[in-house]
Amino acid sequence: MLSLFDPLRDLSNINTVIRLLFAFVCGGAIGMERSAKNRAAGLRTHILVCLAACAASMTGVYLYLNLHLPTDISRLGAQIVSGLGFIGAGTIFVTKKPTVKGLTTAAGLWTSGVIGLAIGGGFFEGALAVTAFVLITEVFFYRITMNLRRPSIFALRICYSDKDALDQVMRYCKDKRIVILQLQVTSRPDEDAPVYDAVVSLRPRREVNRELLLSHILEIPGILSVRDGTTTEEVV
Repeated sequence: MLSLFDPLRDLSNINTVIRLLFAFVCGGAIGMERSAKNRAAGLRTHILVCLAACAASMTGVYLYLNLHLPTDISRLGAQIVSGLGFIGAGTIFVTKKPTVKGLTTAAGLWTSGVIGLAIGGGFFEGALAVTAFVLITEVFFYRITMNLRRPSIFALRICYSDKDALDQVMRYCKDKRIVILQLQVTSRPDEDAPVYDAVVSLRPRREVNRELLLSHILEIPGILSVRDGTTTEEVV
């Protein structure tokens, strides 16, 4: 332990304010990074979570040491850790692509609460270290994960008149190392000749030229039209 923080470990009135200011700074540092990326939970949310957790931790200590009540010091902190899961879940949502957003923000909120608990309990060294590692993870590792991110999932809307044409499309995608995630086929019974519509969700293992992919699929016999499901572009 650092002797620098020894005078702050007693739960006096001044130390209480200092611990809250400490939680305000640590929560604000994480929240500023989230606000800079325009995330759902930003500066104010992280500060409030960290302050509340700090206050809960100090309350547990106060009830035991000052009021001498037969209580578990860690009980309030344990409830805060569980309750933070509900707050974090509110920042997670699924987009249309489909991808999941908000996981990092939810984890950051949960970590801010734990940092507040550590500050409220007088574990300043641990709170500082965790705050620093959270900022390093969110700022620097974000750039690394962006470079490692897989190509995005997209969908193709295919209109065809020959059932074998769809099999050839799927075979062509597999040859190009494109994973077929989902397939939905509908027919048009009112047409003179049978016509089918298919929506194929694809996840390429590497970046692909979608225009070139559409043109190759259109050359398959039996394909009437093909359209990128993420745009309005259609090839006929």
